[in-house]
Amino acid sequence: MAQKALSLFAFDCFAPSHLTTGSWRDERDQGYRYTDLAYWTGVARMLEDASFDGIFFADNVGYHDVYRGKVDDALRDAAQVPINDPTIVISGMAAVTKHLTFGVTCSATYEPPYLLARRFSTLDHLTNGRVGWNIVTSYSDAAARNLGRVEQLTHEERYNMADEYMDVVYKLWEGSYEDGAVVCDKAGGTYIDPAKVHPINHSGKYFTVPGIHLCEPSPQRTPVLFQAGTSPKGMAFGAKHAEVVFINTTTIPQAKRSVDSIRKAVMEAGREHDDVKVVALITVIVGATDEEAKTKYERYLKNATVDGAFARFSGWSGIDMSTYDNELDTPLRASETRQSQSMVDMFSKADPDRDWTPRQIAEFMSIGGSGATLVGSPKTIATELARWRDETGIDGINLSWAVRPGSWEDFIALALPELRAQGIIAPARAKDAEPVTLRERIYPGHKRTLDSHRASSFRKLQAAEPGDA
Repeated sequence: MAQKALSLFAFDCFAPSHLTTGSWRDERDQGYRYTDLAYWTGVARMLEDASFDGIFFADNVGYHDVYRGKVDDALRDAAQVPINDPTIVISGMAAVTKHLTFGVTCSATYEPPYLLARRFSTLDHLTNGRVGWNIVTSYSDAAARNLGRVEQLTHEERYNMADEYMDVVYKLWEGSYEDGAVVCDKAGGTYIDPAKVHPINHSGKYFTVPGIHLCEPSPQRTPVLFQAGTSPKGMAFGAKHAEVVFINTTTIPQAKRSVDSIRKAVMEAGREHDDVKVVALITVIVGATDEEAKTKYERYLKNATVDGAFARFSGWSGIDMSTYDNELDTPLRASETRQSQSMVDMFSKADPDRDWTPRQIAEFMSIGGSGATLVGSPKTIATELARWRDETGIDGINLSWAVRPGSWEDFIALALPELRAQGIIAPARAKDAEPVTLRERIYPGHKRTLDSHRASSFRKLQAAEPGDA
């Protein structure tokens, strides 16, 4: 039986640098152009011409100030700071493309659901249904302090609040406006039929939202829902709400365990095995030969710094890695953290055959951050990606970079033809192909959420009596 083709997303953030430490120091890197809209529209056209499925934007409303107790090392290495709002650049990129889709991270902890629902309805309209939301609960104490909290909520409390948050946005997107509410009756003087618009009357522990949605229904209504939590609480949340789960793993066996756990949780949540797709973070460094690729990799490593890697990892995990300055070769054991528990677990206990030391973590994370990095010729890359697909069960990859957009340019010119020839990535789309929504790209024939998804139950809201919602 022929193996499935993997979905292909570029992975980025709206900042001069992202996961690879020292990337901005390389002569090929154009991260310094991150404030230039022309740069982003150029990237969008490049990815569209190469028939990428989409681009996925990470985001953070805090900054990395755990390492040495200050933000200095993050600033020196542009470790996801400065960082701009990625939702704003999407409409510009959508304007120069027809097929490229957009996943974007927004926090369910610090923005009221009423405002977020409007933002994503707006983006769904402006992209003709090509947008998805990566749901995060925000791990950063810096974000908590600067957005009105003394400290970060606990990991469990953030997910409890996010669960109610999702019910609010589902009610707004799916239930507030009936299909056909927009009549635009010029003769009768009615743009929207009031009888087909309903207040959601939500009153819960965390949110009170009595009124109607501000936006008329967008092409997908609910954007495609991404999620990346792999802690037990995060996985249960994803099993209930996600349509695509994004995993960071270091090895193929570890990725398989994550995929199997996700599939099991999805079924325990009452959904079908394949109702959630799994996309893995992978960085590819490709050359015409294995030796050329290795030379590139070694050049990128020379730009990396331990402080840059630790600034990132400390921010993600909540563990100040400067406390290991005299113990760089001592294994990092599992510890509980209010920050990103899955990041700690990934290095400290997810791989039972290895005890990671701080030095090994810094070396591993220097290129591509917390995901796997593949280095080699086009045939080597194809062999390795085929293994990731066949042995783990992933459905796609989020392709990170060592330099940008140079790493993607190399991938498109060298690796992508081989990957398509072997059926690992789908053939390039036909020039006359009709645009589809992001959800139709992932679930052909489905512009709205699957019937098994929780959002679908809120379509009944439009028939409910006031107060029943």
